[in-house]
Formats: sequence, C-alpha cells, structure tokens
Amino acid sequence: MQRYRFADFVLSPRQRVLVRAGRELPLIPRYFDLLVFLVEHRAEAVHRRDIFDRVWPDVVVSDSALTQAIRTLRRTLGDDSREPAYIRTVSRHGYRFVSPVVEEEDNGCAPAPAEAAHDNRSAAGDDPYEPLLGRVARWASSPAEEEERRDAAERLHALGTAEALRRLGVRPGHARARALLRDTRWDVPGSGPVPLLHEPGALAAAAALALLRLRRMARLAAARSFSASIGGAAAGLLAGVLGGLLLVVAPGSQAPLPVAAVLGVVGACCGALGGAGVGAGLSAAEAIGRSRRTLWLVAGGVAGGGAVGWAAEWLARSTLATLVGVHVPVGGGLEGVAIGAAAGLGYALATRRAAGGLATPRGSDRLETVLAMGVACAAAGLALTLGGRPLVGGTVHAVAVASAGAQAVLTPIGRLVGDPDFGRFAGAVIGTGESLVFGLGLALGLTRRPS
Repeated sequence: MQRYRFADFVLSPRQRVLVRAGRELPLIPRYFDLLVFLVEHRAEAVHRRDIFDRVWPDVVVSDSALTQAIRTLRRTLGDDSREPAYIRTVSRHGYRFVSPVVEEEDNGCAPAPAEAAHDNRSAAGDDPYEPLLGRVARWASSPAEEEERRDAAERLHALGTAEALRRLGVRPGHARARALLRDTRWDVPGSGPVPLLHEPGALAAAAALALLRLRRMARLAAARSFSASIGGAAAGLLAGVLGGLLLVVAPGSQAPLPVAAVLGVVGACCGALGGAGVGAGLSAAEAIGRSRRTLWLVAGGVAGGGAVGWAAEWLARSTLATLVGVHVPVGGGLEGVAIGAAAGLGYALATRRAAGGLATPRGSDRLETVLAMGVACAAAGLALTLGGRPLVGGTVHAVAVASAGAQAVLTPIGRLVGDPDFGRFAGAVIGTGESLVFGLGLALGLTRRPS
C-alpha cells in the first residue's frame, strides 16, 4: 500500500493514521476515509454523490453531514475554505484535494506520534472556552450560524468535554448548548460523555436534541417513510391478491374472480397505512437516537404502528357502523403496536453495525435485514392471531360473515388448512402469512437507498 506526504503531513491508509510533525492527529473513521478518498482522487473533482457512496455506503446521511466532515478535516489540516491549501470546494459538484502529494511505499513504519503537550489556547486569549461557550449557547437564526455553533461545539470537545460542561453551568441557553454538545460528541475523537438525565434543564435539553437531529434528517426520514409506505402497499396488494385467488380456487367456494382484486385493494390500503406509520416511527427514532439504538427503534415502531393502527381501527369501526350497521371486532391499535415493535426489533438487530445515519444495507446485508424484519413481523402476527386478535384477513372474514350475501367469507380457505371453519388455526396461518409479507415489503421500502 502507498502512503502520502503533503506539506508536513503523512497520511497512512495502511495504519490509518494522519501524522503531522511526529504527532498523530485523531480523526473518526469516516472522516479519515473521506480524507483518503480525496487524496487518492486528487486528479479530479470528486462528486458529492461519489463521496456518499464511498464514505457512507451502509447509511444515508444528510448533506450537512458531509459539510461537517469537510469542516472538521479543514480544521485538522489548518486549512482555510476561503483560500484553500488542501481541500477546495467545487461549486455544485463536490470537493477536490489540491495540495501537491508525494506517494511512497508504506512499509508499516509511519512516524511515531510524539508525546508533546497540545496547546489549546486560542489566538484570542488565554481562555479559549468562553467565546466558544457563548457561541453554542446562543440561538442560531440561519444555517450558517448553525454550522458555526456546531464548529464551536466540536472545538469545545477538543479542548475538554468535562471542563466545557462545568463552565457551561446554567447560563442562558445552557439546555440547547448541552443538546448540541451531546450531538457533536460522536464527531470528535476522544470527546467525553454529555449526560442529559439528572442535569439542569434535562427535559429542555432532550427536546432540543430531538428537534436538532430531526431537523437535520427530516427530508431523508420523510423519503424513507414514503418508501416504506410503498413497500407496505405492494406487500398488502400481493397478499390480498394471493389470498383472493386462493379463495376463488378453494373447494366449495363460490367467490368470483373479482374478489381477488377487491382483497388486493383492501390489502394495499392497509399495507400503505401500516408502512407509512411504522416507517415514519422507525425513521424518526433512528434519526434521534444514536445511543441505545435498539430501544429507540422498538419505541419508534410502537409509536408509529400504534398511532396508525388506532386511527384505522376507529375509522373502520365508525364507517362500518355508520354506513352498513355492522358491528364486528376490528383490529388495529394493539396489532400496530405489536407489529411495529417486532419490525423495530428485527431492523435493529439486522443493522446493528450501522451508525451515523439511517441504515441502507446493500447486497447480502440488505437481504438479511429484509428476512429479519419479515420473520419478526410474522412472529408478532402469529402471537396476535393465536391470542384472538384479528389482522386484515380475520377482519375481512368477520365483516363478510356479518354482512348478508358477502362473497369474501374465508371459510373455504380454513378448510384448506384443516380447519372446519375459519377458526383460530386458520386465522393464525393467514395472519402469519400476511404479517410475513408485510414485514418483507416494509423492509424493502425502508432500506431503499435514495438516488
């Protein structure tokens, strides 16, 4: 492997170190990968899309994440964006590494880091904390000011997280400052913990942190929720059509072929609503929670699935009672909670290595995620139906039985699986199948990587 010399820096991809004048400069892994990528492709201006594919291949992040990475690299290199000596911004395209580079063989003997004390004093005076603390505590009225606040927070972590928190105290704006310090600690190597619980203004800081992360990821989270809704709709359509065709060909059935189309539409509508709710919950939870990720994702699935489920349950019961005078046990709320929790757990376990964005696994990793979510949702569906809670198929059957002359009674399908009527066993088989298909479709939509 080659290592690279530019100015008084040595960059060793083999040892994954950046050294300047004998002292190692710490970088988080993704920022180090970005620097290597820019140096390797220094003969060209690298497009932002290519950077995202190379540096964040397993997650999707907001554009501001790249801006922050470039800002951190410039600060580490001592570069100036207005007169760049190393990294130049190419308008509406990306970035280019512009410093002359010497390549040499990396024999594994990169310059050893020196044990020199680092002078953290700012050029403005002997106390570098106060001007930075004032910057992170004030309200940002523009994206540029928000980036300045993030830069100040990162500098405070480099100076010392514990001392920054001690000096922050309860000055005006301390809650949003603590939230920003908590958010940026992931981007500065060696930064300390930033606790929120049992601290002054804990609730305000937690709310500020949630809003901060959601605002940065809102567009991507909305796009993922829409993709999850499309995936759920496709899964519901497939399950409904297959169930309808099975009903048509079942022995003793008098259901006409159009029943398959009707059940497909019903399944697509239910799948779209469920996919939108669970997808929104998971996307929001993944954007907000970087620690305790599994807990956040399960909670997000519960919130999204439960909200949509209870709304659909109320609407279905009201519609049936008002329009056709039918009163049947319609599911929705509890079912949404259970399936949303299962989807969140399966997603969290399958994407546990993803960090720093919304997971978009590829290849075999994506297949593993799809299967994990499908199996988890199927297990939840089985538990629900065995407990007597109807899913889409069970609800359709109950409505058909209660309506004179309905053609969607699923009793013939029950006989196919050895149930004399559409009882609990037949309901469990159908419910498990539709939950499995929903989980697969949800996962395919949720993990789709935007172009």
